Amino acid sequence: MDIFSGELLTRFLGILLIDLILSGDNAVVIALAVRNLEGETRRKAIFWGAAGAITLRLLFAGIITYLLLIPLLPAVAALLLIWVAWKLLFQAQEDHSGVQSGASIWQAIRIIIVADVIMSLDNVVALVGVADGNFWLILVGILITIPLIIYGARILSSLMDRLPWLIYLGSGILIYVAYEMFVGDPIIHDLLVNTFFVSFERIIAILAAVAFIAYGYYRVRQSSRVPATEPRVK
Repeated sequence: MDIFSGELLTRFLGILLIDLILSGDNAVVIALAVRNLEGETRRKAIFWGAAGAITLRLLFAGIITYLLLIPLLPAVAALLLIWVAWKLLFQAQEDHSGVQSGASIWQAIRIIIVADVIMSLDNVVALVGVADGNFWLILVGILITIPLIIYGARILSSLMDRLPWLIYLGSGILIYVAYEMFVGDPIIHDLLVNTFFVSFERIIAILAAVAFIAYGYYRVRQSSRVPATEPRVK
């Protein structure tokens, strides 16, 4: 793939958007984990906790990229992406009130890493899917999450409140990628090779994304009547 190709740029922009949308909860968990620490101790806990979480994300990304080479697993990952997109639009913000706060720097680091491992599997699958297995795009995408996770909780939540259409766009990207992954699976592709599902792959993927966004908008508008709600991150 040419480094200046339109496809590469499109996937990079998709990664930026997915990172932006899916990093909010992780940032909130870090803020809660270090809330009992102060000054330099708090800064160290945030840095080392985020460093450990990012290292594990890189490991997960490598494993998932390898697993997607196995027939039928890309199709399973595509279904997982549909679930991530659904959760992005319709699941209310997770309740983090039960997240522990560390009494020491090591407790805070452990809480941050464990929480991120639990929460970030869908993030990593989405990232690998949008990057289409490109190692450098995956690496850049994960590195971008560092400042978003460490500094972005307040900024991200404010941005999502002001620009809720970003969440719809992000969910649409995930649906587009999910369709590409599903029909790109070797076994599924062989079954559908002579059908319009493959012949018009990109057109169908775009139509599926638009339909999902429209349905999501309709559902949110319906639910906003009693009571008023907006789609939230994760």
